[in-house]
Amino acid sequence: MAELGPGHPTGRIAETLGVGTPAVATVRQRLIKKGMVWSPRHGETAFTVPLFDAFMRRQMPALVPHVPQRRSH
Repeated sequence: MAELGPGHPTGRIAETLGVGTPAVATVRQRLIKKGMVWSPRHGETAFTVPLFDAFMRRQMPALVPHVPQRRSH
């Protein structure tokens, strides 16, 4: 999310991560509940703290794509 800037459509965030929108829904809801992000408009997600995206890019300068792993039984 920080790679994209202050706020973007949730679908674009999922696309950047290489997953479908439903895959980020649970994480998004948890971050909203914790007060870290909010939804300025339907289907959009933004950080609640100004410039938090820049802070995250300084802390983690390289975007590491998520590679889903299958669970072993």
